[in-house]
Amino acid sequence: MSNVIIIGNGPAGVSAALYTSRAGISTLIIAKDAGALEKAEKIENYFGFGEPISGKELSERGIAQAKRLGVEFLNDEVVSLEYDGQLGVVTKNNRYAAEAVVLATGAPRVAPRIKGLKEFEGAGVSYCAICDGFFYKEKDVAVLGCCEYALHEAQALMPLARSVTLVTNAEKPMEGLPEGLTVITTKIKQLEGEGRLEALLFEDGSRLGVSGLFIAQGVAGSAELARKLGAETAVNRILVNENMETNIPGLFAAGDCTGGMLQIAKAVCQGAEAGAAAVKLIRSRKTAASI
Repeated sequence: MSNVIIIGNGPAGVSAALYTSRAGISTLIIAKDAGALEKAEKIENYFGFGEPISGKELSERGIAQAKRLGVEFLNDEVVSLEYDGQLGVVTKNNRYAAEAVVLATGAPRVAPRIKGLKEFEGAGVSYCAICDGFFYKEKDVAVLGCCEYALHEAQALMPLARSVTLVTNAEKPMEGLPEGLTVITTKIKQLEGEGRLEALLFEDGSRLGVSGLFIAQGVAGSAELARKLGAETAVNRILVNENMETNIPGLFAAGDCTGGMLQIAKAVCQGAEAGAAAVKLIRSRKTAASI
């Protein structure tokens, strides 16, 4: 078991790991890819560099620094968070327990541009199957997405809903989908309903009657993962206190996922605060247990 699991290997996640690892806390970073930083061509507003540095090089330097200090890295996709007396991180391939989790996957992805999507949020459109699935018991629902995250949401809904349809919006669905899961690859034109979602209208003119549509495109962002544990969010940013703590004990968030200034300097600072706070929490628990 890792005492701390950090989701995301960008500036916030690596910064948090530097603090937890140097404090002697077993630390695991889970990330599917390098994130937005690696795509930055030049960075010249970050302290300590006389000449501009590419985001890729800065990312590589940070990861190398963390590895030198003993931080473990796992290339995997996180699909959910759980709590069964202890925090658990569920990936595409496994489940990992931790005393503390730091969410640091950056800013949430942009929701798909589909007419009616915004209007039906909270009235049929949801971003969390674990949170809202119960409200669609014995009803027809759809999941928008094509990959591991969408499959995880669909599997959470299948025992509850009357029917679950995976809508890929013109994307190719992944292989090995479970029996009983219908797949529609046609692109959605708009959502329809009177006050609440009632149907999806596709570009070929066909319709699918549903009471709920669960958005699960791409990979799960920090806000989506936080909501699965009941952490407070606002407009897709995670609400934290001055120590980067959410309202869920042991769950922290840092970087772009908390909103505000989307800059490396801020991400590094919040990562350090989250890492230091996680260390303090774990040590306080050990002290209490020894008394």
